[in-house]
Amino acid sequence: MSTHHISTLSTLLSVAGALLALTFLTVAVTWFNIPEPFNVIVAIAIAIVKAAAVAMFFMNLYWDDRFNTIVFLLSILFLVIFVGITLLDTLFRDAGLPVY
Repeated sequence: MSTHHISTLSTLLSVAGALLALTFLTVAVTWFNIPEPFNVIVAIAIAIVKAAAVAMFFMNLYWDDRFNTIVFLLSILFLVIFVGITLLDTLFRDAGLPVY
C-alpha cells in the first residue's frame, strides 16, 4: 500500500494560476475569428488540458498508483462511447411524422 502524497502550496498555487491563464486563453480565443468547426475544437482542446490538470494535481492522479489513472481514463472512454452511441441514434434518426 502506498502512502498518500501531500501537495505543496506552491504546486497548488501554480496549477491554479495555470488554470486561470487557460481560462483567460479560452476567453481570448473568442476575440479572434476562427472558422466554424475549429473554434469548437480549440475550446474543447483547452478544456481537456484544464481537466487533465485538475485530475492530475487536484485529484492527485499524478502521484497515485497507475491503476487509478487507468480506471479514470477507462471511465472517460466509456463516457465517450455511451455519448457516441446516443449521438448515432439521435443524429441519424428519421424525421418522423410531421406535427400539425
